[in-house]
Amino acid sequence: MSAESTDTLRGIFDTTITVHQRFATYGLDGIVTAAAAICRALAAGRKVLAFGNGGSASDAEHLVAELVGRFEGDRKALAGVALTADSSVMTAIGNDYGYERVFTRQIEALGQSGDVAFGISTSGRSPNVEAALAAAKSRGMVTIAMTGRDGGKMGADADIHLNVAETATPRVQEVHRTIMHAMCTLIDRQVRAESGS
Repeated sequence: MSAESTDTLRGIFDTTITVHQRFATYGLDGIVTAAAAICRALAAGRKVLAFGNGGSASDAEHLVAELVGRFEGDRKALAGVALTADSSVMTAIGNDYGYERVFTRQIEALGQSGDVAFGISTSGRSPNVEAALAAAKSRGMVTIAMTGRDGGKMGADADIHLNVAETATPRVQEVHRTIMHAMCTLIDRQVRAESGS
């Protein structure tokens, strides 16, 4: 490997570490708040509906996999649905109503008061994610926005805003993944405490 390639890679890792450290100076309380909101919803028999576009869609599915399956240890299954996972639903809504409504329509079908709507956007400006969070709020759902940059209207309007205030999409996505894992750690601990295990 050339020295130039090594320097490029070292720069990526150094920047990723710096961005994580920067978020840790201002964002940890938000993680605690989001995890507590999810725990309250789950304890009340509600669910988490997660959604986003592209890499954020895969993050939504990853979060739900950690809830429904398991994270670091065995515990009861937790109710979560990724609104990105059903290609038939996504394409039907996109075809009949437009891509802007692919998440809103599912919120209307599945969302109930007390559920959590977890919208992810590295820019904070994804129109379909923003619209779904607005629809969720109107239904009495708790809204969590996980964003990048300045979070946009999506972050400003959410009940809980997890903002990675960076402009580079890959770096935002890396911190988003860490945020989700940190939340899952707190959720697992609370669920185990409630079950006495």
